[in-house]
Amino acid sequence: MKIRKNRLLSLPFAAGCILILGFALVFYLLGSQKPVFLSGLDNKIMDVMFRIRGPVPHSGQVIIVDIDEKSLKMAGQWPWPRDIMADLIRSIQDSGARVVGFDMVFPEPDRTSPSRQLLDLKPVLRPYLSNKIFNQILENPGLDHDLIFGDALSRGRVVLGYAFQLREDNLKAVSQVPFPSARIRLVPESASFERLALIPAYRALVNVEALATAETEGFLNVLPDDSGTVRKVPLLMKMDGIPYPSLALETWRLGTGNSELVIHTDSRIKTSMTPVLGVGAGNTFIPTGNSGQVLVNHRGPVNTFEYIPAWDLLDGKIHPGLKDKFVLVGSSATGLFDLKATPFSSSIPGVEINATVIDNLLKGDPFEYDVFTEIAMTYTLILVGGILLNLVLCFSTPLLSGLGALVFFISMFTGNYYYYFLENDQVGMSFPFLIFLVILFTVSILNYVREGRAKQYIQRAFSHYVAPGVVKGLLKNPDRLSLSGELKELTVLFSDIRGFTGMAEKMDPQVLGTFMNLYLTRMSRIIMANKGTVDKFIGDAIMAFWGAPGEDPDHSAGAVHTALLMQEHLREINRDLKDLGIPDISIGIGINTGPVSVGNFGSRDRFDYTVMGDNVNLASRLEGINKEYGTTILVSESVTQKLSGRFSFRYVDRVRVKGRKESVRIYEPGLSEVIE
Repeated sequence: MKIRKNRLLSLPFAAGCILILGFALVFYLLGSQKPVFLSGLDNKIMDVMFRIRGPVPHSGQVIIVDIDEKSLKMAGQWPWPRDIMADLIRSIQDSGARVVGFDMVFPEPDRTSPSRQLLDLKPVLRPYLSNKIFNQILENPGLDHDLIFGDALSRGRVVLGYAFQLREDNLKAVSQVPFPSARIRLVPESASFERLALIPAYRALVNVEALATAETEGFLNVLPDDSGTVRKVPLLMKMDGIPYPSLALETWRLGTGNSELVIHTDSRIKTSMTPVLGVGAGNTFIPTGNSGQVLVNHRGPVNTFEYIPAWDLLDGKIHPGLKDKFVLVGSSATGLFDLKATPFSSSIPGVEINATVIDNLLKGDPFEYDVFTEIAMTYTLILVGGILLNLVLCFSTPLLSGLGALVFFISMFTGNYYYYFLENDQVGMSFPFLIFLVILFTVSILNYVREGRAKQYIQRAFSHYVAPGVVKGLLKNPDRLSLSGELKELTVLFSDIRGFTGMAEKMDPQVLGTFMNLYLTRMSRIIMANKGTVDKFIGDAIMAFWGAPGEDPDHSAGAVHTALLMQEHLREINRDLKDLGIPDISIGIGINTGPVSVGNFGSRDRFDYTVMGDNVNLASRLEGINKEYGTTILVSESVTQKLSGRFSFRYVDRVRVKGRKESVRIYEPGLSEVIE
């Protein structure tokens, strides 16, 4: 079995599977309640998708009449006298606007009205005017700008804005109640207004009573999330258990000629508060979240919609571009408008956000969030995707694992983008994204530790038996190493000192130790320097092989070349042995090439990396019969067949060695031309 083979049983894969099952259980326990930080991550991912998608065309039906810097310069500082506002609304209506919505509140009487000026002058005028005449003058509607503005509002389809105060401030008044004209009913009818899971408000900041002539009203509240970005806008909120529509919803409803709003509730979920599925009007259904908020399909950056300066519509001017349009009156002037952030812009006038919501309703393309789709996709990604990622990380090399993980994350993002986002569906993927990051980090760390241990094992196992270059190659490519038995063609070498037993009996033990260390060190270095593996020392005998653990297609040549070098270096060893008083030694070497079993063999507690098989025994027999023919090196016929033309070989004999029924041809290698 190779080092990286069968990773299903490895610690990294097991840890990855445990993480997958654990996170699946956590997701089950969480249910539909997603932690805040995961919702924030989903929002950031949505923002990226918006920017990738870029701006999209709007319906062209929504236009903003802008009280901009130029208009303020021409007509004077804000707030304008409401007779000017009356002039503005009349010009918009005369231009043929379908409906007009005011993205502003008029909570106090106009202090510039002549009637209010007269009241301030009453003490001065009292000697000249009776109370009756003075009161008759005050009753003239032309002296009250609020009445003038109210009269203009009553002449067409107009939606006035008001604001909800969400926190209790002890300023609530019974009289400050909005009066939208829409009829509202619930589906199913068994639901109750009080139990709707709408965002609750404490009180309303409404317009002055003189402006109650407008056909309907809608709240202006646009609620950014914790990051300050507007992604959801409430279509409905409730105060004192009564639902109220927003400015955008009322402007759309009035402009489309609907008189009734239907709130669809979700009876499948049994909670203390009834979730909202969406809002209907006529044949149109608008999906919302549980709290009645619509997911905004942002059209683009600031100034995506057409802006017409208010100054261009004052003094009775007509603008043909407003005909049959949904018109919002707001301001982009510095200091007058409330800046909001969207995925496209860090600051955008609040009126443009309301314009975007109206456009979403007109085109029927707000984003929709289906928690059940998200749950199904999350389970699929956790279980199927998690296991696939785990397999990639455990079965591949570090480079391929990294690339595979990168492709996995990109595929998950692009799949969500093309199959959900572009279809106006919001499906969060933060939870599986987080899980995959944890799996990637954990499995990578465990793989690193496991690889480190494997490399340490290789280093310890082979550093004393093969050349450093071979060990380095094994560390770079551990897949090429087999540590359990495999059948492989190798070349095996046995060497032995002639007459060593008699020499050892006569030697001093210390001299014997010095002699053995010198001889075995010199010979093993020659073997290792020529890509051989020193298998073992058997007394004075050396067993070595070529072709494992590192791949070496030229293993036969390496063994023969090493044998010739050993024969040559024996002269140098004999010169060094004279200094120890040891007579010259001679050696015998046997070499055979053939299929052998190579790997770890031994007991459960102690084993060695070695070779076994009939071809190993033949190499050992060839070493022994050198003394019969007076030779130093004998090789089998299989070696000569591998090296024909590269070494010269002298045919010696045909012998039948012990343990074999068939005889074998034996040869002595040399460096001259081939001798047949």
